[in-house]
Amino acid sequence: MRAFLIACAILLAVHTTGASADPKQDAMQVVERWAKAFTDSDVDAIVALYAPDALFLGTQSKAVVAEPSGIRKYFENALLNNRPRGAKLNDHMVLDASDSAVVVTGLDTVTAVRDGQPVSADGHITFVVAKRGPDWKIIHFHRSPLPK
Repeated sequence: MRAFLIACAILLAVHTTGASADPKQDAMQVVERWAKAFTDSDVDAIVALYAPDALFLGTQSKAVVAEPSGIRKYFENALLNNRPRGAKLNDHMVLDASDSAVVVTGLDTVTAVRDGQPVSADGHITFVVAKRGPDWKIIHFHRSPLPK
């Protein structure tokens, strides 16, 4: 009976924390929420996906950003102009670095409207997503333009 109660407690703890046995799936859910927040131009939602100590190098970054306020400033400029915006992860690969860290890297397309005309830019993108407490957070982000 005691073993049964312990097993029930463990299952309840896993269920209530949203834990998954698949780190790749957990990481991809973060990347999908990132793409939705980008498309929705939701600065608060996208910034909330980053760990407080995340390293960030966006397409237009001139330096590595290592503070949440810098990530917020970047996305305020990137997402609140040239709307509507869009982000789509195209070809990508996912690698378990450990049980609590996953690398997602691939090619993406971001879209915007500039001077009333739709524009798009293809790029390389990398997310490192890690378990921080009960949540999965982006701890490293890099995007650069695809060579022409």
